[in-house]
Amino acid sequence: MWWMTLWNQGAFGVQWSVTIAASAAAVYFDISRRRIPNLLTGPVLVAGLVASSYYGGWSGLADAVAGCVLVALPYVLLFLFARGGAGDAKLMGALGAWLGLANGAILLVTVALAGVVLGLGYAIARKRLREVLGGLKRIVFAAFLVSQRHVTLEASRDMVPPRNEMLTMPYAVAIFVGVCFAAGGSYLWHQ
Repeated sequence: MWWMTLWNQGAFGVQWSVTIAASAAAVYFDISRRRIPNLLTGPVLVAGLVASSYYGGWSGLADAVAGCVLVALPYVLLFLFARGGAGDAKLMGALGAWLGLANGAILLVTVALAGVVLGLGYAIARKRLREVLGGLKRIVFAAFLVSQRHVTLEASRDMVPPRNEMLTMPYAVAIFVGVCFAAGGSYLWHQ
């Protein structure tokens, strides 16, 4: 695997350092501006693909693309079905390009867990937990109907609460927390 080349050359830390730094920068933008700019996600994505190609050749590039798709896909679906943030999806894809398929899968799990915990805590703190759970139920039901081809994607958007009525949080915080847990776990695993 191409990432083992990085590990053996002592550059394994670069992979996680870039993902931690990029997700930390995303936290700043998401909290202060409520968006994650393309000027952050674009260069991180391109650099991840280039680094993967450099260290792993074609197989490294394939692993980076697979990681990008795997990690971004759930967030693209959230963007389409639940009016989630496009910046979150782009950031996750860029991080997946740096981490590849195996580490990207770990990242996906840690970010999802961080998102659930932080999201529930955020809803409780805002005294809107019941409303958030009701909206989540509607989103899941709409996604199910689309997957079964009972309604179109466009029609399913009418089933989801309007964005201005949804409780939104800066999800880059969950991404950052998930990246830190994944990086720490990866570090411990390779020791």
